[in-house]
Amino acid sequence: MADKEKEKESTHILSIDIGGTGIKACILTEDGELFSEYTKLPTPKNSTPEAVINVIHELVAPLAPYGKIAMGFPGYVKCGVVETAPNLAKNKWAGYPLAQHISDVLGKPVRLINDADQQALGIISGKGFEIVLTLGTGFGTSLTFDGELLPHLELAHLPITKNKDYDDYIGEKAFQKEGEKKWNERLKRIIEIYKTVFNYDQLYLGGGNAKYITIDLDHNIHLVSNRDGIKGGAKLWAAEEKYHVFTTYPKSNTSNGK
Repeated sequence: MADKEKEKESTHILSIDIGGTGIKACILTEDGELFSEYTKLPTPKNSTPEAVINVIHELVAPLAPYGKIAMGFPGYVKCGVVETAPNLAKNKWAGYPLAQHISDVLGKPVRLINDADQQALGIISGKGFEIVLTLGTGFGTSLTFDGELLPHLELAHLPITKNKDYDDYIGEKAFQKEGEKKWNERLKRIIEIYKTVFNYDQLYLGGGNAKYITIDLDHNIHLVSNRDGIKGGAKLWAAEEKYHVFTTYPKSNTSNGK
């Protein structure tokens, strides 16, 4: 392999975004520029770890070169291990070492974090207290300060009514059941709560259903697309290992201290 090709392989990043309805991947430069177009496949209906890994393997097979992998996952992740996956197969993900499996299958180091956190890294300005909310299958949240991810909190599972959490209240099922107008009224209520509780400097609204937002937004609230968060995979690898930013290596390399 030529030196330039080796350099690309070592610095380029395979960025994977696992969602409740779709799994996306692309190759990024270390500066976050697209080196390949996004490719996408549907999330398997029987979204067990094995089924999801099979889709990832199929999705990324034609993508190259890359030397490391950034992954966003729709649930709570700690040190590369999935703790919760509320919008994937029930009772199949708790304690699953997803980062290690992907690292072993693809033979590269992996950083795995919550999907809203990965998107946030590509969106935020890096100044002050900034929050990203993703409105899709569920309700994703990310908290950052001066460009650094704060410990991930699954705020989607706080109660907002007597029998509903945020996922139930504003997720895709609620959108389909209640309709666009009522869904926007619910979003307005959530924004008011966040404004009062967090007193954020900037709030970003993304995810697949953000395109249906019709309410008036304050000057410090911004609509963003999944494309806006594309640099998140590169920013994840530029971040210091702290809180939930953790690197998992292929088992074959651990003895080398890599």
